[in-house]
Amino acid sequence: MQNSLLVGLSRQVALSRELDVVANNIANLNTTGFKADGTVFEEFIAPTARANGFNGIDSRVSFVHDRATWVDLSQGPIERTNNPLDVAIEGAGYFAVQTQRGERYTRNGAMQINANGELVTAEGYQVLGESGPIVFQPKDTNISIARDGTISVREGNNAQTESQRGKLRVVGFDRPGLLQKDGASTFNAPATVVQQPLPYSRLVQGAVEKSNVRSVVEMTRMIEITRTYTQVATLLSQQSDMRRTAIEKLAEVAN
Repeated sequence: MQNSLLVGLSRQVALSRELDVVANNIANLNTTGFKADGTVFEEFIAPTARANGFNGIDSRVSFVHDRATWVDLSQGPIERTNNPLDVAIEGAGYFAVQTQRGERYTRNGAMQINANGELVTAEGYQVLGESGPIVFQPKDTNISIARDGTISVREGNNAQTESQRGKLRVVGFDRPGLLQKDGASTFNAPATVVQQPLPYSRLVQGAVEKSNVRSVVEMTRMIEITRTYTQVATLLSQQSDMRRTAIEKLAEVAN
């Protein structure tokens, strides 16, 4: 009986963790460039039962082990904003940005220009070009971002020629599944992950990539998790009642 309580408790702990992940996905449903998380569980088999009076395979107890989380890196829907500083990536790849913690990578292309004329993300991180941060001049107008990331401007309202302000640095990785989340929509690349060229990725100006969270799926998962947690709680309560009843019966003294 004690073993069943421990198994049920391990399942509740795993469900609680899964519920946290699903809730975080739903909370970031409208976060630009956000990638949904998933959970990984596995069976953990204890070598012996708590009451070690069983023979053969019956002596093993199977628990639920919360192993890890994983990130769904599939592309989210592209939404047109008509803001010339918004850029979405079609295909694989990440924008390189400079943060206080070092270089990071993001799919969030909602950009703006700060007081120093630098192209930055909504969090204030510098957006990196192939030659470093991208800086605009006070009189720059008609900002144009080509499919390959080249940024062109007109210097003044009456300028007839275009000037370039750099080229967005879009990077790919040989093993993107090893990227680690470092914020709502930024990633850190471990030293074991190698950058690689992206011949098939294209940029779309005036658009952003929305979160790839599927709201209906996540809400369904939340309902299933809540129901399962309730069922396990009911089972544990019944097991506890059975144990208490057994102890009370055994404690009765015959007249």
